[in-house]
Amino acid sequence: MLDQWSNFFVMVGSGAAALTGLIFVAISINPESIVRNSTHMNRAINMLSGFSAIFMACSFALLSSQHLIALGFEWIFLWLIATIIFIRGYVIAIRSGASSIGLSAPRLAGGTICYLAEVVGAIFLIFGYDAGLYIAGIATIVLFAFLISGAWLLIIGVYEVEISK
Repeated sequence: MLDQWSNFFVMVGSGAAALTGLIFVAISINPESIVRNSTHMNRAINMLSGFSAIFMACSFALLSSQHLIALGFEWIFLWLIATIIFIRGYVIAIRSGASSIGLSAPRLAGGTICYLAEVVGAIFLIFGYDAGLYIAGIATIVLFAFLISGAWLLIIGVYEVEISK
């Protein structure tokens, strides 16, 4: 079953790796503004960890001769960590009150649902249901959109801080 998904994992994993690098470069250009603002810092952490998790999930899926059950265990561990990082970062950013750009309940709920759908997909794989690949695949595509919009919010937020100086 995984062989039929290899092109998907190569495409998504490559995109995630490229976007991780671009975000890292963007953060490197103005690290002071990001580190001084809890919202920006946690958003940067969430974007880097989210895209890195997608890259790693795709990498695990491309390991040769792997059973779906093994992939499920790899993914559940990976996606639980990514989910915790995402929720923790959002909660810290909201509590800090440093910047409210993009800190909304729908964004928190949407991102959390995507991460939890990845966990559900992994659980399906552990129990031998290949439907877990479809669940995780759709969740990854939607998560990609959340991460890209989060990266945009990071850029806008840092720009707004620089303009106000």
